[in-house]
Amino acid sequence: MGEKNSNQPIEESKEQHQVENSNNILTVSGMYKNWFLDYASYVILERAVPHIHDGLKPVQRRILYAMKLLDDGRYNKVANIIGFTMQFHPHGDASIGDALVQLGQKNLLIDTQGNWGNILTGDSAAAPRYIEARLSKFALEVLFNNKTTEWKPSYDGRNNEPLYLPAKFPLLLAQGVEGIAVGMASKILPHNFNELIDASISYLKGKSFEIYPDFQTGGFVDVSRYNDGLRGGKIKIRAKIDILDKKILQIVELPFGQTTTSLIDSIVDANEKSKIKIKKIEDKTSDAVNIIIHIGNDVTPDQLIDALYAFTNCEVSISPNSSIIDVDKPKFLGVTEILKRSADNTLGLLKKELEIEIAELNEAMFFASLEKIFIENKIYLSIEECTTFEEIIETIDKGLEPFKKNLIREVTRDDIVRLTEIKIKRISKFDSFKADELLKGLQQKKEKAQDNLDHIVDYTIAYFKHLKTKYGKGQERKSQIRNFEDILVTQVAVANKKLYVNYKDGFIGTEIKDAQYVFDCSEFDDILIILNDGTYFITKVTEKTFVGNNILYVDIFHKNNKRMTYNVVYMDGKTGYSYAKRFNILSLIREKKYNITQGAKYSKILYFTANPNAEAEVVVVKHKPRPRLKKLSFEFDFSTLGIRNKSAKGNLLTKYPVHKITMKEKGESTIGGIKVWFDTETLRLKTTEADVYIGEIFENDLILVVYKDGTYKTIPFDIITHFDDDVLYISKYQPETVYNSIYYNAEQGYPYLKRFKFDKAIVRTKFIDDKKDSYNIDFTDYEKPMIEVIFGGKDKNKEPKMISAEEHIAVKSVNARGKRLITQEFKKISFIIPKKPDFEEQINEPKDNGPNDKETKQDSPKKNNIDEKTTQEKTNNKKEDKDTSKIEFEVKMPNGKKIKY
Repeated sequence: MGEKNSNQPIEESKEQHQVENSNNILTVSGMYKNWFLDYASYVILERAVPHIHDGLKPVQRRILYAMKLLDDGRYNKVANIIGFTMQFHPHGDASIGDALVQLGQKNLLIDTQGNWGNILTGDSAAAPRYIEARLSKFALEVLFNNKTTEWKPSYDGRNNEPLYLPAKFPLLLAQGVEGIAVGMASKILPHNFNELIDASISYLKGKSFEIYPDFQTGGFVDVSRYNDGLRGGKIKIRAKIDILDKKILQIVELPFGQTTTSLIDSIVDANEKSKIKIKKIEDKTSDAVNIIIHIGNDVTPDQLIDALYAFTNCEVSISPNSSIIDVDKPKFLGVTEILKRSADNTLGLLKKELEIEIAELNEAMFFASLEKIFIENKIYLSIEECTTFEEIIETIDKGLEPFKKNLIREVTRDDIVRLTEIKIKRISKFDSFKADELLKGLQQKKEKAQDNLDHIVDYTIAYFKHLKTKYGKGQERKSQIRNFEDILVTQVAVANKKLYVNYKDGFIGTEIKDAQYVFDCSEFDDILIILNDGTYFITKVTEKTFVGNNILYVDIFHKNNKRMTYNVVYMDGKTGYSYAKRFNILSLIREKKYNITQGAKYSKILYFTANPNAEAEVVVVKHKPRPRLKKLSFEFDFSTLGIRNKSAKGNLLTKYPVHKITMKEKGESTIGGIKVWFDTETLRLKTTEADVYIGEIFENDLILVVYKDGTYKTIPFDIITHFDDDVLYISKYQPETVYNSIYYNAEQGYPYLKRFKFDKAIVRTKFIDDKKDSYNIDFTDYEKPMIEVIFGGKDKNKEPKMISAEEHIAVKSVNARGKRLITQEFKKISFIIPKKPDFEEQINEPKDNGPNDKETKQDSPKKNNIDEKTTQEKTNNKKEDKDTSKIEFEVKMPNGKKIKY
């Protein structure tokens, strides 16, 4: 046969293959090509990728269909379900069992009994012979209808199985799916049950909608780059971490795809690599996640939380890939399009069911009418003389002839045969009135079905509302949607390295002998090096690196730090003149060399300071003595210089040679405090403009945080502070500011008003009555608001009452009870803030970009800068019959928003 290769015939035994024709040659490449394509197509279509109509993979569909055949309302052993499913699924019991457990753990289509494992801990289910299952009521209602199901033969041809189930719900998006085929993968994330129904209703009404993933394990999810679930999109999911106290964190919700075991392993690994610092970790999870983390020394809870998100599986990223099977072909559709197709499919199925119902009602009405004619007109008596069956058929047909024109369709032989099968007992007990009632009832059902068919969109919307009402309880969103700020690894990494500098030989590193220790750093930090000749650059932390002779300055480089200001005097090597400059270094390319001077040869730094808060000192400049030089020294104040770009030349300081420059006195910051905002989306503090302006924060200033449960605390400013989502109000703490609170006193049973100044409190402290059922009604930092009372109950017809807070009660301690407002029942009580005279000039001003001076938010009246209820909404809810003599006015808030009162 010659050499064996892909282009030569393969020698085979007669038992394997007999070539009858010399042209009939099989090659390895030919077989590989055909068989591989067949295999790839089979895996894509029949195993890994879900069908768009029911959102199920074949194995899942076969399991559910088998369970429907077994369904008698009782639980079945999972082992029996697996065995019964094998007549439809040709891939063995293991794949069926795994798929069944996964379906059961989603708590939607299958009711389970026994140990089905734990998605939180990763524990596996018990053996199939020990656990039981049955179809849920929801699955029975939305998945099965033999009259609308399309069928195909099973793999062995002995049975029929559904081509796909007639699902009247977006099951694909509710459950999600993940599968890997040949050259193709599918990853569709689960979405919220109720939100899918609401979106389907919106689509049927012609309205826009948005849907985002929701996970059984909860957590926070950032969907800003979801990309409708298509390739190229990405979501981030974070564990929910609570701060129990200064030394203990508690993880209470997991990122999707993680278990307590995998999460703890990642935390332990990060701790062993010194990326985070913890003392110990405990897993107390049972029905709910409860992982306790004991914080290491010299680490704050907020720092550790950010580090956990940065270095462990407490934050994970998932890239969706929305591929589905549609008309026997794989397609990529976004979740929006999938939901639209699902809603259209539901409408089509409901329409088909109504058409079938109407057809069945027509048949029932037709035969009821035919039977009535047959019995009332005693046509059955005419067949007594007939001797053959054919003669009986002809006789009955002839007897029906006068009545056929009133029937809804033609009478067939089969119809007459059915008449001959009516028993004598039934004929003898025939009741014409009951027959008419039956026809009337059938007609009413038909008219109702026809009306639903004529208004099929409204009928479909009502069907979705029915599903939500019946099954939506307990299906509330578990994952909270938030926008995440990117966590800079360099900011949260533990400083687990000690950096040394050999100034003599020009080396820096963590493993240098006979060198000077400078500071602790992390392996992720960039180190800024400045040399005496003005050259500077950044480099990574290594064991030992040569950076150059004459090292002047070494520090950790913080990118985009606008407050770190360098004050420099340098001598230009070309002219000999000395220049002074103040500048920031906001960003650098690693290992690229820059120069503080103009780059001339022999240039050098004469004076240098690094100032974290843009301080500007006063220095004394001494000249080298020379003939006719009258002024040997002078003072220079760096605050006279502006802060420029790092490449700026600077201002001429002196043309004469400088002998020495010394600091006379330290300076103060020239850029003031840090302007701080609060971002209500990320619940983080920011130094760039966001939703709520807190104020200009100076050293030792505190931030006041008020919570919806009637507690407050004061905290030092820290940009990495984490806030809970129950924050009601946040601002710079000012001890002399008067606050007003209306709260319900559960002990007395009446609404109370209190006016007070907050004390410092390092832990959450009550500012309302501490009884269990007491709660805050309204809150404002405006000193002298008005209060509007809208009465309810038996007093609901009374005119609304206006009360001056200042006249009602004086300012007292934060611990005081306050004074009762009213004794009557009320519908609503809220603060109404009067207009301040100094705001008149601001009403018609253009929108600000945020405060630019040292005024704080206290200059502006405000109700509540975080809560969803606005003063405008409160005003709109006033009764029309109230006193119309009140003045309407408009207040412009510092963020530019105008509010009418």
